Amino acid sequence: MEQYVIKGGTPLHGEVTIAGAKNAALGILAAAVMTDDEVIIENVPNVRDTRVLLQAIQGIGAKVQYLDEHTVSICGKYIRNTEDLCVDDEFIRKIRASYYLLGALLGKYKRSKVALPGGCDIGMRPIDLHTKGFRALGAKDEIKDSMITVKAEHLVGSHIYLDVVSVGATINIMMAASLAEGKTTIENAAKEPHIVDVANFLNSMGANIRGAGTDIIRIRGVKALKGTTYSIIPDQIEAGTFMVAAAATKGDVLIKNVIPKHLEAITSKLTEIGATVEEFDDAVRVMATGRLRSTNIKTLPYPGFPTDMQPQMATALALSEGTSIVTESIFENRFKYVNELTRMGAHMKVEGNVAIINGVEKFSGANVCAPDLRAGAALVIAGLAADGFTVIEDVRYIQRGYEKFSTKLRGLGASIERVESEKDIKKFKLQSQAV
Repeated sequence: MEQYVIKGGTPLHGEVTIAGAKNAALGILAAAVMTDDEVIIENVPNVRDTRVLLQAIQGIGAKVQYLDEHTVSICGKYIRNTEDLCVDDEFIRKIRASYYLLGALLGKYKRSKVALPGGCDIGMRPIDLHTKGFRALGAKDEIKDSMITVKAEHLVGSHIYLDVVSVGATINIMMAASLAEGKTTIENAAKEPHIVDVANFLNSMGANIRGAGTDIIRIRGVKALKGTTYSIIPDQIEAGTFMVAAAATKGDVLIKNVIPKHLEAITSKLTEIGATVEEFDDAVRVMATGRLRSTNIKTLPYPGFPTDMQPQMATALALSEGTSIVTESIFENRFKYVNELTRMGAHMKVEGNVAIINGVEKFSGANVCAPDLRAGAALVIAGLAADGFTVIEDVRYIQRGYEKFSTKLRGLGASIERVESEKDIKKFKLQSQAV
């Protein structure tokens, strides 16, 4: 089992370049099969989730080719368009984004069958809003044997109101509606940057989508989509993770290839707790000296503070002076990292969907386990800021969403290594102590 071993206490310094947005890439890669033409997608993050989705796309017959590490060619012409068209393997069941192939294949072939999605256990993420949207477009759905099937004679545009803001449902409905007859309106739509990116990608293929980034999206269906070349936006959560890591370790880091507007909620909170954030056209610089201050955070849909940044920010607050309150309004299981942080010396208490944090001056290294993707990243930040050695197990979660995470951190001066055995850990500790 792969682990990270970290020797903490060194401020991060230098420059780091952010990869393409994982959450945008998953929707865009799925949407690429909606045309029979070749689609070339640039700035694809080379992480586990994108590789698994591409494997699934290839498994149903599409031609998938890596042109370089971050550029992928997809041609959906060769998909096996038969009654038993089905997306299912042991890997696709482990990622949440498998459901994007529902909307993509439903739009193109008027039917799809996909294994029910997995992903991190951070709380209920029901698929009922997706199926509600598909039904409004004229499809019927069935869930049986851990598979979901949607079918339609033809898709017809409709007015769809989402009871809860849902990124996944917004993207799925947007894809299916792009090839429906007539006009579709999605009200209470999600507004995240990756919603806009998927819409821009579909429009570059010939779709007619307006209003992405607002709470009302209007789609006029077209008969067919065409090939395109498209570059994915930078990953705001990877960027935010490095921003918080710079502040928590009292470092000075220039984070390149970002869209500063997408980071405004994170920038605002870091500034509140005493970090300095400088914005450039496509970069941000984060600096911190001395003890950080406390603040309160409530996670909200974009443009509010992102739930995917809550564990990382809570880790910084656990090292800040005073008492902070973090309210999680999106996922009920986001606080699974708290027990791990307390093993490192954090003073945190969870009551329902609220974490009360009494800041401490420092953490101590410990053996901890990553319970999910973002919690794993938070534990890495804690290890970087701690005295002594930290060993993090289950780093496969972290690898789902961060490209070359340990390599990028080493480029900033961190002492971190990915290891596979107790022998590797002992070797790392001996080498670190010798330096």
